[in-house]
Amino acid sequence: MNLREYVIQHEVAIRLGLFFSILLIMTLWELVAPRRRLTVSKPLRWINNLGMVCFNSLLLRLIFPTAAVGMAVFVQKHEWGFFNHFPVLYGFAVIVSVVAMDFVIYLQHVMSHAIPVFWRIHRTHHADLDFDVTTGVRFHPFEIILSMLIKFGAIAVIGAPVLSVVIFEVLLNATSMFNHGNVRIMHSLDRVLRWIVVTPEMHRVHHSSLYYETNSNFGFNLPLWDRFLGTYRDQPRMGHESMTIGIENLRDIKHCVILPGMLVIPFIGKIAGYTIDHRK
Repeated sequence: MNLREYVIQHEVAIRLGLFFSILLIMTLWELVAPRRRLTVSKPLRWINNLGMVCFNSLLLRLIFPTAAVGMAVFVQKHEWGFFNHFPVLYGFAVIVSVVAMDFVIYLQHVMSHAIPVFWRIHRTHHADLDFDVTTGVRFHPFEIILSMLIKFGAIAVIGAPVLSVVIFEVLLNATSMFNHGNVRIMHSLDRVLRWIVVTPEMHRVHHSSLYYETNSNFGFNLPLWDRFLGTYRDQPRMGHESMTIGIENLRDIKHCVILPGMLVIPFIGKIAGYTIDHRK
């Protein structure tokens, strides 16, 4: 069995192993070198944020038993998509597919801020009152399902190889936890890293309570989309220690921290002021 076959066959075990490994690394890093002082009980937030992860994982397995990798196998079998009609070197197809899927997720993220109904759903992620590794995996079930359907469409159009989908899913999960970390990175190192990967210093700006900062730095894996498409913002106006995390008009513990309240966020409150509007 070659490496490609091994990765595909053990995809679930690899993803789970890397998830818990990255979570452990980021947790220790946050304890040793925190960037900000947390404002809400960490155990309370973690129980509910990770509870959301467990709920979403079970829901996905019920609705999409084979998830994105299963879609890639189906696409390959039926020869759908670009790379199944225009044969190229396998390694090239894998790399381009990973980059293309990352761009699709960037566009989905922008869409989540541009279309009111999608912003209502995405608010569950932004309503976290603190910013740490668990924020990176806290999404409403509706958004998880929508994201999976968008991935299915991207995989079908691209004809993404199965290995590229495994790599992308692992990267997306790992970088989401990394760039939501409440960790301190040397300024000089961050300046270099943010040309290669979205860093916590870069993505934290996106979680500002100020709408014009929230509507920037949409990338998860690659920072080039923000830089090339004009959505990049270097630093928060108030500085990283003083900036307010979350949504201005959604601050109650019941909805921002407690799991049942998080689930009803799409159905409550007004959304004016946060959806992208270039007239502002």
